[in-house]
Amino acid sequence: MLPSAYPYNRQILQVAWKEFTTWGKVYSVPIATLDPAVIRSWHRCRKANLDPYAPPILERLDEAAIEQRRQACFDLIAVARPFIEDIYQFAGESNLLLYLTDADLYVLESLGDVQLENKLCDLDFSIGMRMEEKLLSTNAACLALTTSLPAQVVGAEHYCAVMHDLCGTAAPIHAPSGELMGVIGIVVPESYSHPHTVSVVMAATRAIENQLQAELSLQEAHRHLDELNTILHTMRRGVIFLDLSLKITHINPSAGELLEIPHRMAMGRKLNNLITLPAEVEIALAQRSQLTDQEIIFATSYGPQSCIVSLRPLLSGPRQIGFILTIERAADVHRLAQRVTGARAHFTFDDILGNDLEMRRVLHYARMIAMSDSTVLLLGESGTGKEMFAHAIHNSSRRANGPFIAINCAAIPRELMSSELFGYEGAFAPHSEGRPGKFELANGGTIFLDNVDGMPLDMQASLLRILDTQEVMRMGSNQAIPLDVRVIAASNNIHLMDEVQRGRFRADLFYRLRVFTLTIPPLRERGNDILLLVANLLEKFNRQLKKSITISPEAMAVLQSYHWPGNVRELENVLEQAIHLVNGEKAQLTLAHLPAEVRTATIGSDTETILTIEEAERQAIIRAGRVLQGNNTQMAKALGISRTTLWRKMKAFNLSPDSFTN
Repeated sequence: MLPSAYPYNRQILQVAWKEFTTWGKVYSVPIATLDPAVIRSWHRCRKANLDPYAPPILERLDEAAIEQRRQACFDLIAVARPFIEDIYQFAGESNLLLYLTDADLYVLESLGDVQLENKLCDLDFSIGMRMEEKLLSTNAACLALTTSLPAQVVGAEHYCAVMHDLCGTAAPIHAPSGELMGVIGIVVPESYSHPHTVSVVMAATRAIENQLQAELSLQEAHRHLDELNTILHTMRRGVIFLDLSLKITHINPSAGELLEIPHRMAMGRKLNNLITLPAEVEIALAQRSQLTDQEIIFATSYGPQSCIVSLRPLLSGPRQIGFILTIERAADVHRLAQRVTGARAHFTFDDILGNDLEMRRVLHYARMIAMSDSTVLLLGESGTGKEMFAHAIHNSSRRANGPFIAINCAAIPRELMSSELFGYEGAFAPHSEGRPGKFELANGGTIFLDNVDGMPLDMQASLLRILDTQEVMRMGSNQAIPLDVRVIAASNNIHLMDEVQRGRFRADLFYRLRVFTLTIPPLRERGNDILLLVANLLEKFNRQLKKSITISPEAMAVLQSYHWPGNVRELENVLEQAIHLVNGEKAQLTLAHLPAEVRTATIGSDTETILTIEEAERQAIIRAGRVLQGNNTQMAKALGISRTTLWRKMKAFNLSPDSFTN
């Protein structure tokens, strides 16, 4: 029924129905006075061969199917039921029946007057019944579903005659996504029909849809909150949400653990009542200013804790409603930075080559002391491999997974040494937020102080204090930061005690550093180790340059007799230079490729040691045999000749492989 048709003439409507059900067309009633949606429904019912005078044959679900439908529409029923009950109460609880269907027009809920329910029972109306048009004929529920608009069917507008004394009003219910969820409807006696019933149903529909939207928004909010909580609980960084009065509205476990604030006692309490806030944080909160990755000391029960802190405003639109405070242990941040920037030890004891008796003794001793946390003093000429030993000791210790920080004390200007080693606070250096020193960066690992004798006396005193207290104090700060660092020091001066006696190096620091002392022998005193080193370096450079360069026995003999003032580092440089001068990918490195200073120094070092080419070859074969225990394949490779050539030369020099194994 169109609202404009009120007040309607029951007799005229009855005539229109009679004419249509008889002839399929309305003749005596102006068609404009009839609801077009109703007329279209009549045509569909006639086409479906529905008998307008017979009771409708309805479809009803069994109990199990009804329960399945109700469970599928649980949210719709839960939201709609209170509105159905409210309308029933406000209407006086008589002469009406309210119902709710799903999107397939199966009745899920009904509530109504007993007499009217009994009347509808004659139509087999009950929960689980389907109000589909091809079964029930023209009705408000199917019209609302078909048109997606509110509908009202009064009296003879029903195609089925047994429903002419009823008035039905219904409206569709849509989900927040726009999908049709069902229909809510009201059935009253035809004599009680009124256009305002449409408004009531529309208001109920709008209220139900709004409530569904609110429920969905609440579910989304809960889901986002759960996601936020999950993220915050898995973060290593501590996060605290504060309102403007500094009350804690949320705190994740990392922040609670770091600041020793139990979660249950934190919520709703002021942060500054639970812990003593550092001055920097207190000022920033009071001024509502920001902090960005600022290193700040917090007082905890286990001592001062250096933390990286950021403070940001919490905004709702343009309005600030609180603060977000993030906090993380500085040591964790430093450890991550060290991993990214490569503050790692790369060499192990397997990388240090040497068969010389003294070198084997030094290596054995170094492996033993690696397990200790005590300080180590490495002595040896420049180029002997002191830093490699420091790497290897670190990688064989319990600190192997910690940082390895190397610093050349002789290369740092005096005025920068304190800030480099110990760090500084932001207030000490204008326009700076402060910076940790090398000792802080090495926390949990090892610091290698190369050329420690190049450190000024006042800095030596500061180093001694760190070794004694295992604490460091940044420049511009009065706060001591606890350390867990192993110190390995090194000096090119093997007679460092002479520097102590001259007053150039503190005696107390000298004895504090030399808990363990390793003196690494120079290359000239390592016998035939040069053969191993040359073979290893040639393999390394060949791999890098994609070549297969060998070395002549004459060149090898010169390298063996050279005194190597720059030790292994000089040998590496000489070979790298020489191999670049060799033309061809499979050529041989000869005397001509060696630097002049190596050739002349060897010849001029002692005229009594000048050898003929033949004797140089013989000596090279003997040395290779002794080092490689008579292994012909390895000997040939080290000497840069074929096995056939090696056998021929050994036969010419009357040498037997057995003589090298004794």
